[in-house]
Amino acid sequence: MEKAAAAAAQGCGGGGGDPGAAAAAPSSGGSNNSSRSSSRPTSAGSSPSSSASRGGLSGRQGAAAAGTPAGRPEGGGGGGSSSSLSSAAASPGGSGGLAAGRTTEAVLEGSLSKYTNLIQGWQSRYFMLDFETGILQYFVNEQSKNQKPRGLLSLAGAVVSLSDEAPHMLVVYSANGEMYKLRAGDAKERQYWVTQLRSCAKYHTENNLKSTPTSRMKSSSLLPPGTPNSTSSSSSQKSLNQSGPPVVTITHHKSPAAARRAKNQSPGQLNEVREYSTRDLILVEDEVTDTEDNEEEDIGVLEDQRSVILHLISQLKLGMDLTRVVLPTFILEKRSLLEMYANFLAHPDLFLTVSSGSTPEERIIYFVEYYLTAFHEGRKGAVAKKPYNPIIGETFHCSWDVPKDKVKQSRTNSPSPSPKGKAPPPPEKYKLRFVAEQVSHHPPVSCFYCECKEKRMCANVHVWTKSKFMGMSIGVSMVGEGILYLLDHGEEYVFTLPCAYARSILTVPWVELGGKVNILCAKTGYSATVTFHTKPFYGGKVHRVTAEVKHNPTNTIVCKAQGEWNGTLEFTYSNGETKIIDTTKLPIIRKRIRPIAKQGPFESRHLWQHVTNALREGNISVATDQKQLLEERQRVEERQRAISNTVWKPKYFIKEGEGWIYFDPLWKTH
Repeated sequence: MEKAAAAAAQGCGGGGGDPGAAAAAPSSGGSNNSSRSSSRPTSAGSSPSSSASRGGLSGRQGAAAAGTPAGRPEGGGGGGSSSSLSSAAASPGGSGGLAAGRTTEAVLEGSLSKYTNLIQGWQSRYFMLDFETGILQYFVNEQSKNQKPRGLLSLAGAVVSLSDEAPHMLVVYSANGEMYKLRAGDAKERQYWVTQLRSCAKYHTENNLKSTPTSRMKSSSLLPPGTPNSTSSSSSQKSLNQSGPPVVTITHHKSPAAARRAKNQSPGQLNEVREYSTRDLILVEDEVTDTEDNEEEDIGVLEDQRSVILHLISQLKLGMDLTRVVLPTFILEKRSLLEMYANFLAHPDLFLTVSSGSTPEERIIYFVEYYLTAFHEGRKGAVAKKPYNPIIGETFHCSWDVPKDKVKQSRTNSPSPSPKGKAPPPPEKYKLRFVAEQVSHHPPVSCFYCECKEKRMCANVHVWTKSKFMGMSIGVSMVGEGILYLLDHGEEYVFTLPCAYARSILTVPWVELGGKVNILCAKTGYSATVTFHTKPFYGGKVHRVTAEVKHNPTNTIVCKAQGEWNGTLEFTYSNGETKIIDTTKLPIIRKRIRPIAKQGPFESRHLWQHVTNALREGNISVATDQKQLLEERQRVEERQRAISNTVWKPKYFIKEGEGWIYFDPLWKTH
């Protein structure tokens, strides 16, 4: 132990002044509490005796370790609690982080107030932070610190933030979703704890990243060869060299459902998503056919739900932007908005057929046919529920295996018939890959990209969802555009998306689409206008849609369509032929997605799993708690970025002008 402490002293500069000693234990003026330090390897039973005498620290190091006053006297039920800080080995380096190269097993300990619940409120508890294990644990008092801790948290992947909810308050959000609300004796003491906790969390998070296996790089989805893994990030290495040992655990404040956390959280990936733009490795062999039906029941507003909606409406004004308004949990459907966009590709065979058209006219008609059939599955009919608002940095990955015999072939590429008497071989498949990401929180902007390399086609879309209050309904505008690229034909189809409306929000809510959208291919001169008709106040049909495809140079209409976007559609072509498509009978090709256990912590299903499970069980209270936990963590991170003047950097999309482009699109690599 003496050798380890001596090594620490040498790493801090030996007999000279310790640049971090001044910050070892904050002074609080009239406090008579002495700072405590420990270099024992155990995090629960560390001795409060000074390590300066045992470890050979000299000069100001020994003085700082032995007795800088900190905190306030214990007691004071309503205020922050006193904190005897074990500071010798935990002293931050000159940069405010843990001392670089330190080999001692440091423990920081002291009293903090911890918020328990509404009845018991704030209670004084004794905390110990073990830098080696990255564990923060707490006890009833200092005398019981050699007993079993009352609670503990791992700081790997944790977020530590200041809070103005109460004086001198800080909050620790662990990677598994638990939250500890703590109060220190004064502002300096709070800042000291925050600095040490953050330093420990950073070290252990990056250490997890460093130790993550980097093999199995083959068959990655939507990642080009040579994409760096998070574990080899130079920024991670740089941070590791500047950091020291680990930390974790503060006061125990659990939401009602915090005990039901998923066991397979990945704290290293959690912090990676929040701080770095390193892209995830998505292994195709891990994907399985999706078995979730995502069916939603009509809300059918109950009396207690109606009172909640009435209270909400009473605070809104006509035309008011609802972007920052928190809507009640019972209106949520069990999927993220990012997954809803993926479900627009539930008929990937129709999507891939677009490139098979032998003429520009055929190709744009095929695209319009796909476009009009996409909204039924994407919107789940007319059920008036709202998908989860994605968290910034949230992603969704999936793919489709599309049998080639389901995709129309071009006339010059028709498959040859099987020899007589022989069974046809099993159909080969096209692979269609999809990735979506929430690239901005305010304004809320989502991006998604899909590609099929075999068909040499891809689509890139960015959407800003703007919602507003309209009295007895809510309107959502889908601002942005998408571009479909057909590389074999050198064609680009620019298209927009319709608005959505939640009607009759006080009775039996239902959804309709509305507005005019455009599809244009500048190279060929073909365009399409699609109009989603909203229901008239009196009479009229719901969910009506009409479309018209035109060759602009000759002003010739080559195709018309009419019907219901979630029902039957009738297409009439320039040669007089007609075709009927019943969207409710179109076969669905299920997407393939990795199980939650193999997803990163900020992939949609992994991120929202506790909310989804609670909604399935009909437990709105638990679903609300879990939803608020995610939203509060997002707000905390947003404040931290504002304080540090850090600009959020998405993982998969790059801002270009007013739009967003996938980082490695097919049109740039093929």
